[in-house]
Amino acid sequence: MSAPAAKPQSSRDQALSGPQVIARLASLDGWKLWGDGDTLAIEKTFRFASYLHTLAFANAVAYVAEQQDHHPDMLLAYRSCSVRWRSHDVAGISQRDVRCAALVDALADPEQAGSALG
Repeated sequence: MSAPAAKPQSSRDQALSGPQVIARLASLDGWKLWGDGDTLAIEKTFRFASYLHTLAFANAVAYVAEQQDHHPDMLLAYRSCSVRWRSHDVAGISQRDVRCAALVDALADPEQAGSALG
């Protein structure tokens, strides 16, 4: 898996409003709201053919997270990995979370890499 490159977002991100979050989720395949209040985040579970594929994906997500200087919560299971994005510095979901979700989608489906970066 190759990691799509993108520039990290500005530290001046702001929390998206409820309607903005819903609109952004509509552009992301399979991402859902998770939690509420102070724990509200966007999350998606990715499924794989094997444990090794799952670990490779998790490592690729970690690489993208380091590039973006924005780190998700991840839960690894035998053949799945759940990725959860939330911007702690703005106490909510930001455009940075949405962008990182799109980058993670591109890892799982390289055909999406161009649209995640554009």
